[in-house]
Parts: sequence; C-alpha cells; structure tokens
Amino acid sequence: MALTLVGFYPYLRGILSGSTRPHVFSWVIWASTTLVVFSAQIDAGGGVGAWPIGVSGVLTTLIAALAWLRRGDVNITRGDWVFLVLALSSLPLWYLTDDAMWAVVVLTVVDLLGFGPTFRKVWAAPQSESCGFYGLFALRNAAVVLALEQHSVATVLFPVAIGTACIGVMLLIAYGRRRAAVRARRHCYDPR
Repeated sequence: MALTLVGFYPYLRGILSGSTRPHVFSWVIWASTTLVVFSAQIDAGGGVGAWPIGVSGVLTTLIAALAWLRRGDVNITRGDWVFLVLALSSLPLWYLTDDAMWAVVVLTVVDLLGFGPTFRKVWAAPQSESCGFYGLFALRNAAVVLALEQHSVATVLFPVAIGTACIGVMLLIAYGRRRAAVRARRHCYDPR
C-alpha cells in the first residue's frame, strides 16, 4: 500500500503543477475497472493483498477527476472513443457472468483497453507522462501478487497484466524520449 501512495503522490503533484497531463479517457476506464476488480478480488479471497488495488481505485478516480478539471490530455480521437466504447461495453459481460474469476478476466481486458489512449498519447508526447510513476506501479503490482492470501486467476491476473502494461508504457516513454533527443540533435547539426 505504501508503494501505491508513494507512486500517486508525485503523479498528483505533477498534474497540479501542469508537468503531467494524463489522458482523461484512460483514467476514467482505469478508475471504474480498478474499483470493480478490488471488489471481485475481495470476493475471491484476496484478503489484505487486494487492499492496494482498492486504494489505487480511489486515487485513480481522483486522477480522472483532476484530468478533466485541470484539462489534462483531452485531445480525444476517434480511436480513443473506440477504446472507451469497447471498455464500457465489456462491463455488462461481467454482470452476466456473476463469477469473480470472469469478472476479473473481463475487467482486466477492459483495463488494458484503457492503456490505448495513453499509449497513443505517449507515442506523440513522451514527455507528458512520468516514467517513474509507471515503474512504481509495475513494482507495486509485483508486491500485490506476493501479498495475496490466495493465488488464483481471480486474484493474480489483474496485477500481473497491469504491471506488464506499466512496463510497456515505461518502454514507450523511454523510446519516445530517445527518439525526440535524436531528432533534436539532428536538427542542431543540420547545416541548412
């Protein structure tokens, strides 16, 4: 839980200072799915290992609200709408299954769809996101898996998938920043 709080603090500070501009659609998707996954993990016997997911859900809701209020990245493309519609259309499937494992499977897919707008945004503007934030959350999700009282698809899938996606965002940020630095050096040395 400490990693959750430590991870969110600088991210929230970055939003308030304007140095971090989260994509509002991603955070709305993540807020809704994280809170439901927390409930499903508790139902599946995740115990105290699920609590960081619950705290993360509350803080994710706060970030979604700040992204909207502070006018984070609200550059919404047709593709972003597709991700949001796919994410929201998946939620009724969980209701129909009425099973914690299937709830987590469906909601993990939905949450991963929430990374779509952020991947697009990071590709275009890698400096607009915090690599450290995603690194802490990859680490936090590894710790969540270790802390779970019961290991099953219902309790492990979400933190493993989201931790892996966080690593993907970090790699994309690093690649994008390197790409931008190479372009800047080429521009400086261009004799024209």
